[in-house]
Amino acid sequence: MRSEVYNQSICLMNEVVYYYYLQKNTMVEISEKLGISKSTVSRLLKRAEEENVISFQMAPDPLECIHLEQTISDRFNLDTVLVTPVNLTTGPVSPDTIKKQVALEGARYLQRIITDDDIIGFTWGGTMYHLIQYLNPCRRKGAKIITLHGSIANCNPKFAVDTLVKRAAMAFGGKNISLCRNGLLDAQEMAKLVESDYYHQIQHIFSHIDIAISGVGALYPDITTPLATTDYLTPSELKELTDQGAYCDLLLRFIDRNGQECNTSMKDRTYSIDIETYKKIPKKVIVASGREKASSLLALINGKLLNVLIIDQILAKALLSWSNTALA
Repeated sequence: MRSEVYNQSICLMNEVVYYYYLQKNTMVEISEKLGISKSTVSRLLKRAEEENVISFQMAPDPLECIHLEQTISDRFNLDTVLVTPVNLTTGPVSPDTIKKQVALEGARYLQRIITDDDIIGFTWGGTMYHLIQYLNPCRRKGAKIITLHGSIANCNPKFAVDTLVKRAAMAFGGKNISLCRNGLLDAQEMAKLVESDYYHQIQHIFSHIDIAISGVGALYPDITTPLATTDYLTPSELKELTDQGAYCDLLLRFIDRNGQECNTSMKDRTYSIDIETYKKIPKKVIVASGREKASSLLALINGKLLNVLIIDQILAKALLSWSNTALA
């Protein structure tokens, strides 16, 4: 009884809760309306929470995404994991819509972390295209943007890596650097290229990249990578990848289930940052969507080829499920 003497009125507490949470008044407005100090308003809000006058609840999908982020980050020892919600309560959501949602989060993440002195490496693809479209041109940085690999014959021009880095550089107000060669060369072309000063200049820049941002193409259990539909790979090369146990492609390089580069006839003819140099990049960001990418992501994780992961809710659950199966 005696402690109640020192407590504020319950009715006053209820009024504060009503005005703050339901009427969206500020603490200053409430203090003026009720004739109490702002600190009293703050104390009453805290008391209301302690006495369960108010409670907080996140919507199921965002809450699940937070749990997925924490679980994936802890299980795979990743620096950052972002999982975008996919609301299926109103019906199916198209893969393209999900891809755009993930790309938007990728763009926002990149703009949060980038600094004026950074060198950023980009790859090609639809996810990267959407990500770059979502970059806010009002948040300009003088960073350098470089392609992580050569060009891809017959790909959609808007997805071409040199086009993408030009657009990214325009958005950031920085400088773009393109490799100006095909991603897959014949042995003679590659031998000539590696002897050039230009090649060594590019390798020097590669070794100083601060952030790499990329999608990933799936080769297992089904071949869905765009590299298989752009005439980049011949039927015999696709068979070679299957025989070598390729799970995915990253940077135009082909990765097995353990995260190691496949020793194919294409390996030494690929004009791209090499895997060992790539591993040394401080932030290796993978942006991906679609449950079919689960095995690809696990392969990249096994090879320590990413430390930042931005994916959708469906893919996040599929990744954990695939991981459980792999451990069984």
